[in-house]
Amino acid sequence: MDYQYHIFSPYRVCPLGAHVDHQHGLVTGFAIDKGVDLWFNVTNTNRTNDTNKWPDSHVHLESRTFEGIVDFEIDKPSQVRDYMWGDYARGAKYALRKRFKLTRGITGVVQGSLPVGGLSSSAAVLIAYVMAFAKANNITLAPFEVVKIASEAEREYIGLNNGLLDQACIALGKKNHLLMLDCESDEYRVIPKPAEMPDFELGIFFSGLTRSLISSDYNLRVTECKTAAWTVQAYENVPLKTHDKTFLRDVPESMYKRNRDKMPPRFARRAEHFYGEHKRVREGITAWESGNLEWFGSLVKASCESSIHNYECGSPELIAIYEAMLTTDGIYGGRFSGAGFKGACIALVDPTKKKQIEKEITEKYLSKFPQYKNTFKVYFCKSDDGARFINEHE
Repeated sequence: MDYQYHIFSPYRVCPLGAHVDHQHGLVTGFAIDKGVDLWFNVTNTNRTNDTNKWPDSHVHLESRTFEGIVDFEIDKPSQVRDYMWGDYARGAKYALRKRFKLTRGITGVVQGSLPVGGLSSSAAVLIAYVMAFAKANNITLAPFEVVKIASEAEREYIGLNNGLLDQACIALGKKNHLLMLDCESDEYRVIPKPAEMPDFELGIFFSGLTRSLISSDYNLRVTECKTAAWTVQAYENVPLKTHDKTFLRDVPESMYKRNRDKMPPRFARRAEHFYGEHKRVREGITAWESGNLEWFGSLVKASCESSIHNYECGSPELIAIYEAMLTTDGIYGGRFSGAGFKGACIALVDPTKKKQIEKEITEKYLSKFPQYKNTFKVYFCKSDDGARFINEHE
């Protein structure tokens, strides 16, 4: 079938600002040149080249990545989740219908360009669906509106208690720029790569394990962070808010330091990571703006160390990749990608040393985990612009 529209929604990489967006922290990120493609037509039973078996409100989706076909009506409330890839399309409909009247569906096919795990493929596909359903219904959305609608769909329909990091990188990213987002104020900067900064690419090292954040400890970590904030506020006799409205960003670091020795160690470690990452992001922006990749990369490594020891995420596989990166020439710095439960590691790398980097990381990793010989993958990507229509119709 010929499709009138084509949306490219990139995956994202977050070098600094790990695990803090849901606590209203500071985050950074790149959109990359790998992602999700969605080709579609607006459902129209009057078109001679369109099938007549569906009403104009019908959504019909196929995937080149996953099995199964998705069919639903866009003008009806979302059904109970089916726990398959079509839930993301239903989630986009759910969030859009809270704001707009939807009458037109789409007929399309979706495809991802890299294995699922650590690059926010779920956020990328949600943004693609939000943009497609908006186009079909003549709704104009500013990029940050797309961010908020897609994030709401993931939280309220999919059930992942995330912040805005993933969606912001995907919708607002710009080639050769670093995005910095304040998840409390929603203010953001897109900071150009200085002319004096050496060229770099982004290495993606897939462990061979895919993972679902819903079945990981991701939501538990979010709850632990909120409990850490609650605990400090309780010691300080600060009036408490409900748990869903409690964030570590609302707790001054000085208040935390006065009470950390009294807190359960688990919660103190979560707070320690938050405040440390806040400082690393601020320092990282200075390193980026000064063109110092070595400095920036050292902060990315420190972020991963804190993720392991304070946030306590990272499977043995991911930790093995991270440790291999520490002794591999040509890597400025790297860390777990995404939530850090299975999935992938990312690194800023010297493009002239990619072949040797791939060889060394592969050998070091498979020496410990030979069972992933057929599923461990290495990719190299570049930064890219955010989600967009890419054909001549736009």
